[in-house]
Amino acid sequence: MKKILLTSLILFSFNTFGEIKPEIKALKDNPNSVLFIGNSYLYYNDSLHNHFKNMANERFAKFDGSKNVKSATIGGSRLKHHDVERLIQPLAISSIEKFDLVILQGGSGEVLSESDRIEFNEIAHQHIETIRSKDIEPALYMTHAYTESHKNYAPNLIRSIEEMYTFSGNANQALVIPVGLAFEAAYKERPDIKLHKLDGTHPDLLGTYLAACTVFASVFGESPVGINYDYNGSVSAEDKLFLQKIAQLTVNNYYGLSGSHSTE
Repeated sequence: MKKILLTSLILFSFNTFGEIKPEIKALKDNPNSVLFIGNSYLYYNDSLHNHFKNMANERFAKFDGSKNVKSATIGGSRLKHHDVERLIQPLAISSIEKFDLVILQGGSGEVLSESDRIEFNEIAHQHIETIRSKDIEPALYMTHAYTESHKNYAPNLIRSIEEMYTFSGNANQALVIPVGLAFEAAYKERPDIKLHKLDGTHPDLLGTYLAACTVFASVFGESPVGINYDYNGSVSAEDKLFLQKIAQLTVNNYYGLSGSHSTE
């Protein structure tokens, strides 16, 4: 713990954006049961875990997302607000004896100051140790940045988010799911696309769909391109294909993989 804290202090004292690369690029095994832990970034738009499980149900014949994919969220929460040890106990959520994967999503404000970032790394380490003690694989969900309508917007905030999550993933040898980078990539390709609500922080439906595609590609190591699921027609065919390709392209770029899909 002391080593992680010291390294955190050194890391965030310098502008080393883009120099840290993820060391873990895939899960050990494809999970059959998944628990998302986070806040409103997850539960907006009918909850990200519902979109994720519908994509997995479509692609994998034996996957039973309705039974085995769950979400535990607290509005406005940071990592420290979650009782992870309780949530992963057998039968603590539904009839699930044991989750294969727990995905941790931190609060958007945890990147805004050095003290917040240090605390994030400390709490992430504690939660990951707790998760691993139950022979469950952990992963970190990299959040997206604010847009200009939010009071804490900063042009390079996504770089701080990328650094914080990548560092924590490497320090704990855990997979990082690059959702925030997918938002950045989508806006670069289509600046007019609506991924955020008007408040500049919460995801709109297309943002949640993109996030679910990015989680799918990261967790299963398989491209979401070609998935038919469109939330009962709420996501247009054009947007669906674009977001699926952006998700896969982001995952390939972040993990340094080949076979990226063009967005054209």
